[in-house]
Amino acid sequence: FLGDLRAGLIVALAIPLSMMFAAQGMLQAAALGVDTRRLRLELFFLTAVLTAAAVTTAGAVGFVGLVTPHLVRRLGAHDHRVLLPAACLLGGSLLILADTAARTLISPLQLPVGVLTALFGVPVFLFLLQREAR
Repeated sequence: FLGDLRAGLIVALAIPLSMMFAAQGMLQAAALGVDTRRLRLELFFLTAVLTAAAVTTAGAVGFVGLVTPHLVRRLGAHDHRVLLPAACLLGGSLLILADTAARTLISPLQLPVGVLTALFGVPVFLFLLQREAR
């Protein structure tokens, strides 16, 4: 329980911190005098900490974290200040739908949520990879 609480606190503190890094792009940041090499390293570190905290809290729910930012971007959110909160909301919504389906599809048995997220995420992720290859 204590590990979950610490991981949740890390996520709760790191998301507002990550919003401070939201910019229009590296070129604009460099034009404003930001050390983009250092910024990139800080963002990679912050991303690793957030990913580790999320996985220890929620478990390996697989493709939700990979797919939702791409789906939000396809829906038109290209600005990172909009993309990050929208991806969080969509990811949470997809997990709630997957959890509800996992509990009701073969009731009274329950499927693992990761199975449903993978069934949804793998085809979407392959579609996105195939589309990026073009």
